[in-house]
Amino acid sequence: MFLQYLVEYLDFKSLLIGFFLFLLLLDVIKNQNPSNFPPGPWALPFVGNIFTRLDFRMIDKLAEKYGDVFSLRWGSEKTVFISGHKMLKEALVTQMDSFTDRPVIPLFHKVFKGLAIALSNGYLWKNQRKFVITHLRHFGEGRKTLELRIQQESNFLCDAFEAEQGPFDPQFLLNNAVSNVISAVVFGHRFEYHDENFLNVLHFSAESVLLVGSVQSQLYNTFPHLFEYIPGPHKKIFANYTKILEFCKEELRQHKEDWDPSTARDYIDSFLLEMEKKKNDPDAGFNIETLLISIMDLFEAGRESVATTLRWGLLFMMKYPGIQKNVQAEIDKVIGQSRQASMADKTNMPYTEAVVHEIQRMANIFPLGFPKMASKDTVLGGFSIPKGTTVITNLSSVLNDNNEWATPDTFNPEHFLDNHGQFLKKDAFLPFSAGRRACLGEHLARMELFLLFTSLLQCFTISPCPGDELSLEGQLGFTYAPRPYRMCVTPR
Repeated sequence: MFLQYLVEYLDFKSLLIGFFLFLLLLDVIKNQNPSNFPPGPWALPFVGNIFTRLDFRMIDKLAEKYGDVFSLRWGSEKTVFISGHKMLKEALVTQMDSFTDRPVIPLFHKVFKGLAIALSNGYLWKNQRKFVITHLRHFGEGRKTLELRIQQESNFLCDAFEAEQGPFDPQFLLNNAVSNVISAVVFGHRFEYHDENFLNVLHFSAESVLLVGSVQSQLYNTFPHLFEYIPGPHKKIFANYTKILEFCKEELRQHKEDWDPSTARDYIDSFLLEMEKKKNDPDAGFNIETLLISIMDLFEAGRESVATTLRWGLLFMMKYPGIQKNVQAEIDKVIGQSRQASMADKTNMPYTEAVVHEIQRMANIFPLGFPKMASKDTVLGGFSIPKGTTVITNLSSVLNDNNEWATPDTFNPEHFLDNHGQFLKKDAFLPFSAGRRACLGEHLARMELFLLFTSLLQCFTISPCPGDELSLEGQLGFTYAPRPYRMCVTPR
């Protein structure tokens, strides 16, 4: 009776307003912050801080206003941001057990299904991580053979550079070279630079890495069910990774045709053997689906970070020719032109090593790291972070910290040299993050960066093309990468 009277008394407009106010009240109650939760800017009803772009410069500004531990909300999902060397060290090292999990990121979950090394959790992650560490060492990192592979690939890369007639963009030559190093570990072989199928895979990967940074892709993470039915770059990302997965399936098919369980040639063979050993432990994740996703994950991660850093490195050498000459002078003094660089040379080349480190610092390719999740109720910086909260570590804030670097906004190799010109390690150098979720391929990446960079400057002088203006303003996708540029090389 009462409801009938209320409906007759109120018109449709009033009912609509009332319903909206009811939803608004529910939203306020649902998204009320827990006690002592990190502060942050006011969030709009229903959508939260959706208009705050997830850009490291914006995060730096918000950290200045709200402190090194603050929060934002997208939709109903709260995210805590951590900035500054002190707080990052506390979170990643001192309290590493509190931030070992990964949240579900819809854009990546659609592709990797929570199975990849970088995105899995719990028992599966521990088993997969242990296996990857063991076999990366077995097939490369702990063996002299990997150094030889990188040296051989540097020869192919230098030949490809020399074959270029006039100005060229080095992106895909660098992508191919770096991909071949990880391909040798995972697939057991390299690919020719003119291999059309492989070049297509590199193109799909590079395009997806860039599209991840688009506004529409970020919106997919906030409203995945809605954006499943809306066209946009996320659709292209999914299509590209479907093609990359097909490439991995073909590699797997070829391996299974001539697989010999008594001899493991590469990572795929080892995984197939582990599948037999762990067939009674399905939770460990040793199955075909996890193998394919892991292959794709290793291939992507092994390529993107090093290739993008090298692209920045060549750009910096064009921008600062005096530094390039200093590196070449050290190369000529220690190595000369009669042999290739080796890892044994690094200790005698402090300036070159300092330049490589400064390239990584200034390149800042993973400015916000990769999202983590509080694995238990945690207190950080005096604030309470409940279990399950997404946490993003602002690595950029450390790599550009005024308290840690003399000239943080300037390319300056002196940041890594002591008063005697010897290489100086810096605690605030965190391009690979830190803790249990740090980059598994850090050692491999360091080898590639030193050997490939040194080989290129041993063989060539890198210079800008006539009429081209060099910009150090990058573009943010999954990584922070240089904008496309051309360069010219002169054999030395």
